[in-house]
Amino acid sequence: MAWTPFTRADHDRSALRYTSDMTDEEFARISPLLPAQPRRGRKRRTDLGSVIDAIFYVLQSGCAWANLPKDFPPKSTVYGYFRRFVEDGTWARIHDALYVETRDLEGREPQPSAAIIDSQSVKTGPNAKGDVGYDAGKKVKGRKRHILVDTLGLLLRPEVHSAGTQDRDGALRLFEKLTARFPFLEVFFADGAYAGETVQRAAPRPVEIVRRCDMATGFQVLPKRWIVERTLAWITANRRMARDFERYAETAKAFIQIAMIKLMTRRLARFVNS
Repeated sequence: MAWTPFTRADHDRSALRYTSDMTDEEFARISPLLPAQPRRGRKRRTDLGSVIDAIFYVLQSGCAWANLPKDFPPKSTVYGYFRRFVEDGTWARIHDALYVETRDLEGREPQPSAAIIDSQSVKTGPNAKGDVGYDAGKKVKGRKRHILVDTLGLLLRPEVHSAGTQDRDGALRLFEKLTARFPFLEVFFADGAYAGETVQRAAPRPVEIVRRCDMATGFQVLPKRWIVERTLAWITANRRMARDFERYAETAKAFIQIAMIKLMTRRLARFVNS
């Protein structure tokens, strides 16, 4: 994207309290998808918009929950809602709704017909429990983020597992019940790590391997594969995702979804304002 005075104005967030905060237009995209006030029990006093802002702050700044600024709700409240939304599927529901809206914004059908798969090995923090291993190829001890994206680079499904798990084995998790959610998928694009009978047999659709040209020298932009690499860059632009600081892999997986929720919310809100 070329930076012009007009595009800079679209992305200017200096008027907000924190650059991670949502605008009113952005929160309007999310608020209908948040849990409603319970009919029974004590009336909710916490502003869910402030809770989401606090979670976005943790994601974007990389700070610990205990280091949240005092103008957010208490960290126990924020983390409590974060965990609740993981367990009851709220993050997944918000992500899937925004995914359809974003594809519509780009003039695409709600369901993708092609997907690209790749992984990223990242170091874990000192508190990581389980799903930690060593990636001998990348020389990284930690976890592996495995993602499947469409041709726009939007997330279809994330998985987080030990870095010691081979890409072809980790791909099997992504393929489980995938066509029940995305029935119109026709082909997967992948790199050479996914070549072989193991992936071809497990994949619900044909897998097309995009290989480097051995005769070419220097940097190569590979068809389709650059799209998933860009999505990984979008995710790791958030400092919390620079490495895996989470204790459990399920929390790291939730943060991947939240990173894409933040990205899609801003994209949709900019379109409303244009």
